[in-house]
Amino acid sequence: MDPLIRIKRLAIARKLQFTDKAETERLRDGLSVEDVVESLVNASAITKTLGSRAPGRSEDRLYVIESPNFSGLWIYTKGTIRKVGETEVFYVLVSSKRSR
Repeated sequence: MDPLIRIKRLAIARKLQFTDKAETERLRDGLSVEDVVESLVNASAITKTLGSRAPGRSEDRLYVIESPNFSGLWIYTKGTIRKVGETEVFYVLVSSKRSR
């Protein structure tokens, strides 16, 4: 399945996790979780895909998305799709801030 569609579905289902860094950025920029969800749902494309390897894990794909929320505020997010156990899937945001 197309990763952008998966990310949008996870955002709609509120299956999002924010790392401490992403949460700090979001709060610093005055963004609500709803702002981030709206931006992900509004996205027309993934801006960039990066490879990332954490110790003891296989390579994750990090997806960069820059898209506006419903009010037109542009938001930058970076995250990965993560499976926990057999069925539960989350979109883990490692960055969430206003787009510069």
